[in-house]
Order: sequence, then C-alpha cells, then structure tokens
Amino acid sequence: MFNDIGPLELVTLIVLAVLVFGPDKLPKVIQDVTRTIRKIREFSESAKNDIREELGPEFKDFEFEDLNPKTFIRKQLDNEDLGLKEIRNGFDLKKEMAEVTEAVHSRDSDTSSASSAGAAGSSGGRIDMTKKPETPDPDDRPPFDADAT
Repeated sequence: MFNDIGPLELVTLIVLAVLVFGPDKLPKVIQDVTRTIRKIREFSESAKNDIREELGPEFKDFEFEDLNPKTFIRKQLDNEDLGLKEIRNGFDLKKEMAEVTEAVHSRDSDTSSASSAGAAGSSGGRIDMTKKPETPDPDDRPPFDADAT
C-alpha cells in the first residue's frame, strides 16, 4: 500500500501528524485509522465472497484482479496454448538492429565510395545516429535567436 513512500517522506508524515494531532491524541487517531482500514478490508472480502457464491461453482477460481485489463492481457500472453513465448524468445531485437545497422553502413559505404571522388572528407549530409554528439566547449555560446525570446 505504501511502497512509494521513502524514509524522508515517512519522517515528514510522522512529524506532521504529531504537529496536527498532538502527542497525546496521536495514538487514538492511529487506532481509529487502523480500525477503519480493517473494517473496509473485511467489507470488501465479504462482498467478494458473496459475489463468488452468487456466481456459482463454475466461477470458484474467479479472481477479481483479472478484471484489470493489464492483468487480463498479461495472463493471456503468458498462456502456453498460444505459443507466444516461443515467438517472443525467437525474436532478438538487438540482433535485428545490428543487422539493420550493418546493412545501412555497408550501403552508405558503397554509395560514399562511389561519390567520394567529388566530395572527399565530407559526410555527404549523412548523420551518424550511432555516435554520441560532441559536447560543446564551455566557452561556446549557443546561437542567439531573437524570435525565440
């Protein structure tokens, strides 16, 4: 329930609770909150059990979490009957990308070697997406755009 709360946030909440309710009323407030949470959980469990009883014995394995679309799709994709795991394991994205990159580089080297007589030293307008961009010097300022300001 509180998996996203870090230690600093927890300390902040405790300090805030002490300031708002006071040290003498804080234990009573904590008991009331835990009692309310417990009653809500009991109510939801009894409602789930009532729904399961009304649905009948053919839905005894029914889980309410399956109503969440993400959970439903995940269960269907993990189903062994469809054979999707073999397809997913057979597809290697890194290998495919390496083959495409190699094909593009070999095609570019073929075209650049044919046209290198006229444009030696230039990249021919080609941008290399595999290289990281060069970091500018700290003294270099970006160009000023009067329309942007």
